[in-house]
Amino acid sequence: MKLFRTCADMLADDLSLLEDRFPQRTIDTGHGVVSYRACGSGPAIVLLHGIGSGAASWMHCALKLGREARVVAWNAPGYGRSAPLAEPAPGAPGYAARLDAFLAALGMEDCLLVGHSLGALMGAAYAARDSGRARRLLLLSPAQGYGCASRRQHGARVLRERLDTLERLGVEGMAEQRSARLLSPAASEAARAWVRWNMAQLNPAGYSQAVRLLCGSDIHDFLPPRIAAMAACGEADDVTTPQDSAQLAAAAGLPYYSVPGAGHACYVEQPMAVAQLIRKASQLTLPSNDHE
Repeated sequence: MKLFRTCADMLADDLSLLEDRFPQRTIDTGHGVVSYRACGSGPAIVLLHGIGSGAASWMHCALKLGREARVVAWNAPGYGRSAPLAEPAPGAPGYAARLDAFLAALGMEDCLLVGHSLGALMGAAYAARDSGRARRLLLLSPAQGYGCASRRQHGARVLRERLDTLERLGVEGMAEQRSARLLSPAASEAARAWVRWNMAQLNPAGYSQAVRLLCGSDIHDFLPPRIAAMAACGEADDVTTPQDSAQLAAAAGLPYYSVPGAGHACYVEQPMAVAQLIRKASQLTLPSNDHE
């Protein structure tokens, strides 16, 4: 009998739980297949992952919410089994259009969108469409993008560095190198293993498209959102820092919250605290035109 459990043991348990409680599914949207994971029933919550992750990464947070809601985590175009977008360098509106087709295929008419990191940029672009399928939005550790004039030169450098790293190290090597930065120094070994495993599942082509989205788009083009929204960030996030996230929230007129004891992948490191924030977002007062 083992006296202690290794990281490999804990990861094996997570993967078993993933297949049992949060299995991957696919749906043909008519505009491309989308793969996703889902659990629970009730009011709809849709989770959008960031650039170095996927639907599976939301499992621990989703299972807490699945006791009271229908929780759906999509794999963005080019991630998991989701079809990539046709354009080699798609912009945020292209991702928003695929998201709209996905929500329509699932029959969703009123959901809370939760976008983490690059998923926040996608969520903001979707809110700007004002389709009516999502009426509330949580921007979680929002990536702002490098598409504005003042950041474009830096964005070109980020694009080269990210694509060079992918070519030089491959997906697994990149996961080993970059995953640690997504968590706080105090993160558990189980959380580190989970972030690393999720990053190692990336599809190179889908990741490359997403890097181009990050470097060519600006979240400010889609803010303030036309739906009820709030923002939050891990207090130890050094990727999309608390300072940058709070400034973005203030500029967009959004309430802002901190996630104690969390780095960038706050929903992995502190799933209970983030689940509570998602519940708070689900209670946001809708804009007056939604009551007409």
